[in-house]
Amino acid sequence: FASASSSHRRGPVASGETKLQDVAVERVRNIGIVAHVDAGKTTTTERMLFYAGVTKRIGDVDRGNTVTDYMEQERERGITITSAAISFLWAGHRLNLIDTPGHVDFTVEVERAMRVLDGAVTVLDGSAGVQAQTVTVWKQAERYGLPRVAFVNKMDRDGADLAATVASIRAKLPGPRPLVCHVPIGQWAAFRGVVDVVSMRVLTWEGGRASTGQAFDDEPLTAEAHGAELVAQVRVARAELLEALADLDDTLLDLFMGEMDGDGFVPAADIDAALRRVTLSRAGMPVLCGSALHNSGVQPLLDAVVKYLPSPAEVPHVVATNVRGDNVAPARPAPRSRAGGCGGGGGAGA
Repeated sequence: FASASSSHRRGPVASGETKLQDVAVERVRNIGIVAHVDAGKTTTTERMLFYAGVTKRIGDVDRGNTVTDYMEQERERGITITSAAISFLWAGHRLNLIDTPGHVDFTVEVERAMRVLDGAVTVLDGSAGVQAQTVTVWKQAERYGLPRVAFVNKMDRDGADLAATVASIRAKLPGPRPLVCHVPIGQWAAFRGVVDVVSMRVLTWEGGRASTGQAFDDEPLTAEAHGAELVAQVRVARAELLEALADLDDTLLDLFMGEMDGDGFVPAADIDAALRRVTLSRAGMPVLCGSALHNSGVQPLLDAVVKYLPSPAEVPHVVATNVRGDNVAPARPAPRSRAGGCGGGGGAGA
């Protein structure tokens, strides 16, 4: 498959190479983190900021020292009350991120944020699946036509089950078809990483919460190193992903049928391209998994945001109505405009 084993650090481009205001609009992602309360939105956001180099330490919701939960009431109660925005670089892209509340009493804050987003990350508790507020924020995302990536969190918790969570998505959340891109390694407390079924690579984070998770092992999947059982499981998962994509994307279908006469292996780049097309059309939704609290799986989620979610240039404009009652579509931004949809930190910098 891919190259030899290596220990990786994934982060933003080198300091000074790119500035937030210099990123072309095509490399901007205006995204929100949405979920049921306590699914791990703010915890996931904290890891994103740390791995992107925005913060020097990982904040903790229970300790009241996170970046986006900046209000005194939020830090006392350990919940997000108001949406907070912050911008950072990842892999040469600018991510303008809004961390939204998950409690039903603050649904209006989610609604307010949805209006300015181009895409969303839906976080689910892997031990609970789709919950009441998951349905509410999903309907809001559907109403605003947002492409989504799903992150099944808390895979280290007792009872966590990726397959059951995906089944609950299919049963309770109409719209984009869930497309599973990860196979978890280890169950519950033994969870230590994932296999990326697109690239057929094994990503493992050792040390759990004792480690920051910044460094992780990235190696090709082989029967010798990882066992024939895991290889067989991943091949089945990859075949299921390809079949689902072939149902949704004609380009991938043609490629998939062409490979039937060859070795049957569809390159990762072609699968990534198909995943991006079906995500932008809202026909499908990539599903990844990890444990944000134990610092596992967040870097691949950031990579998925960059690879699969749209830039502002790829999103249809909202049609406005002028005082005469005429529909008016605003002009598109210039190719290298500032494109600062979520600002440079909002209240989070307080």
